[in-house]
Amino acid sequence: MDLGLGGAAVVVSGGSKGMGRAAVERFAREGARVAILARGKAALDETAERALALGAAEAFGIGTDLTDSASVTAALDEVGARWGSLNVLVNAAGPVESGLKGFEGSDDAEWIATLEIGTLSAVRTVRAALPLLRAAEWARVVNVSAHSTRRQSPGLIAYTASKAALTSLSKNLAQTLAPEGILVNTVSPGSFLSEGMKGYLRALPAERGIDPDSLTDAMRVIKEDFGHPAFLPRAGDPAEIGPVIAFAGSRLNTYMTGADINVDGGSDF
Repeated sequence: MDLGLGGAAVVVSGGSKGMGRAAVERFAREGARVAILARGKAALDETAERALALGAAEAFGIGTDLTDSASVTAALDEVGARWGSLNVLVNAAGPVESGLKGFEGSDDAEWIATLEIGTLSAVRTVRAALPLLRAAEWARVVNVSAHSTRRQSPGLIAYTASKAALTSLSKNLAQTLAPEGILVNTVSPGSFLSEGMKGYLRALPAERGIDPDSLTDAMRVIKEDFGHPAFLPRAGDPAEIGPVIAFAGSRLNTYMTGADINVDGGSDF
């Protein structure tokens, strides 16, 4: 299926790993031009090289601190100077909580840090990107939220609150920008074997017998520790989220806006 992304100008924030990298790789396979915003230069360079190998018309990284408005604005200014307009903005940066602390275990600093990445990073990128999105023939915004906003886990309260705010922000932007033809949607992954989840699995006691690279082991832990089992007996591979993000951000998506697309391996929510 041709998504109409050949030559499209795409920015992916948080695109050097996890869900963001999966999105970069999918857009690259579709022949898009991709700019990747993240902090680590080595990961940015490696992701851009991978994107070019997969067929991206152009790919480059921009070192960006998504918690700093000036850094985000400078990154989008660089994109504007290079391309002049922007078809797709994907916000995939995600906070990682240090352990399952819950409400009473999370102090102000942790809440603020989580909201900075989980919500405010998208506020900054959308604000900076709007002139470029408006200059394009067609434009889409895709924000990566989380299925946990529908199925709560007490240990992930700050993370989930930040993603719930992102989903609400996206819904509001969908309404605000609809008259201009800019479509805004969220994609909400469920239980995926992300880099953050792998880190959690590696930290578990050896006696639990968990292979951090096993999708089935990951789902077992997700069920036991988070209470979020899926119908499918395994966790998702991040590569499986890329096509969903790409469709929501594609020219082929002409009428879906304000939606929250759930990708969770099956649930009752």
